[in-house]
Amino acid sequence: MRTLLAIASLVFAAACAPAPPPADLVVFGRVWTGDTARPSAGAIAVRGDTIVAVGDSAEVARLVGEGTEVLANGAGLVTPGFADAHTHFTDGGFQLVSVDLRDADTPEEFVRRIKAFAATKPKGTWITGGDWDHERWPGTPLPRHEWLDSVTPDHPVFVQRLDGHMAVANSLALRLAGVSRTTPDVAGGEIVRDPSGNPTGVLKDAAASLVYAAVPAPTAEQRDSALARALAFAASRGVTAVGYVSAYLSDLGTFQRAKAAGTLTLRANLYFPLEQWRWVADTVARIGAGDGWLRIDGVKGYVDGSLGSTTALFYEPYLDAPGTRGLFVTPEAQLRAEIGGADSAGLQVVVHAIGERANGVLLDIFDSVAAAHGPRDRRFRIEHAQHLRPADIGRIARSGVIASMQPYHAIDDGRWAEKRIGAERIRTTYAFRSLIDSGAVLAFGSDWTVAPLDPILGLHAAVTRRTLDGLHPGGWVPAEKISLDEALRAYTLGNAQAVGAEARRGVIRPGAWADLVLLDRDLFAVPDSTIGEARVQATVVGGRVVYRR
Repeated sequence: MRTLLAIASLVFAAACAPAPPPADLVVFGRVWTGDTARPSAGAIAVRGDTIVAVGDSAEVARLVGEGTEVLANGAGLVTPGFADAHTHFTDGGFQLVSVDLRDADTPEEFVRRIKAFAATKPKGTWITGGDWDHERWPGTPLPRHEWLDSVTPDHPVFVQRLDGHMAVANSLALRLAGVSRTTPDVAGGEIVRDPSGNPTGVLKDAAASLVYAAVPAPTAEQRDSALARALAFAASRGVTAVGYVSAYLSDLGTFQRAKAAGTLTLRANLYFPLEQWRWVADTVARIGAGDGWLRIDGVKGYVDGSLGSTTALFYEPYLDAPGTRGLFVTPEAQLRAEIGGADSAGLQVVVHAIGERANGVLLDIFDSVAAAHGPRDRRFRIEHAQHLRPADIGRIARSGVIASMQPYHAIDDGRWAEKRIGAERIRTTYAFRSLIDSGAVLAFGSDWTVAPLDPILGLHAAVTRRTLDGLHPGGWVPAEKISLDEALRAYTLGNAQAVGAEARRGVIRPGAWADLVLLDRDLFAVPDSTIGEARVQATVVGGRVVYRR
């Protein structure tokens, strides 16, 4: 009898209890939550910037009120907002209005596009960006200043390869920068010269700073415009959070202005150059690290260059350039000192490493710094981790290092990587499957502008590993494919873990921030080969719809 009375009392109390306030936003559709406790759902309710309910559509429909905004996604898929761990974000905003050389398939097309772009700009205007790829050209020649001189006599030109690790200047840019046959080589870089010793116009890695130093710095207004373009573009691709690596000092003010104006439509984690770690530590001490919208997380360094520029650092020589094994962009002793200093200041340290030796050296440094300074939640990250010795794959997980990787690079580099390093070394290249199986956390990204800022293309790349030239329909190094669920996790929860934000980011569950992406199809219901055809229907950040298709 007492049990019946207790149940009746609870039912009466529930009936008399006031109805919960209506949600500000309700989303209906097939939901991939990323939450292992409840992997799927039919609807989500949001109040303010926070998810308050996740359940079936009938259950959540009770929270729809007169003022509730409703998004019905039909047969599409709803996921946590995509995050991109590795971008050069405002550079992307500038590139959106610069010359586009990425898909120029011949030197002639490369030159034609620069000529056409120069014709739209006043004389004296610098032409930068570009993102050319000489691997697309017959015979893969590197560009030369002579190619540009005849079509840009009045414009200094310094356009970079898409990996950002080499660029080509015309004669006017070289002259303005004071680069000539007598200019000494730069540590951590290379001035490419012809047989007579004259610069060809190509400068690799640290040597590029000689010309970049002559390029006028953008004004605050130009930076604000570039950020606004980048934000709008990111929202259209479902990107709700980014890691901005190698941010400029001026970028902090640019993002702060956007946040103050209410125009910041994604969450940004900023990483400044490693050599500036003292300034970063002092700035955090003075103004704080930030909040869920804008944070100064740490510093970003470089071990080596890139595979495409033959400056990635390996133990063995390149097959197609046997005179080199790559280079240290930063001397090893300097890396050790600066990583140690930044870690002692409590900053997160993320470091670019591409070649096998670069990754091995970096893991050694991370291990020694952690041992010297004692245990803490430091979340060291390797940016790229592209080419690994088998023995180093397990070390990443054992050391608690996060692998910040870019799937699109695999299907791009896969067109030509084997000619550089051979069949044996590519077996552990972009080793997504092996790293996950070892227990490592993967945080996926794009390296925009090096690759497109589009997580959907990254998902397709990680799951299929089909190279851009169509020559590997079964996947390039197919043993390293991962599942769609694993790839989504690397773009959501893995990214949150990479910045210590997993308590509120990267999953759809009550209490998490309402960062959501609505896709036009259920990726789990279509062939893997068509994942890349999906489109973003809407993007929600902090409970606010920031993009609608």
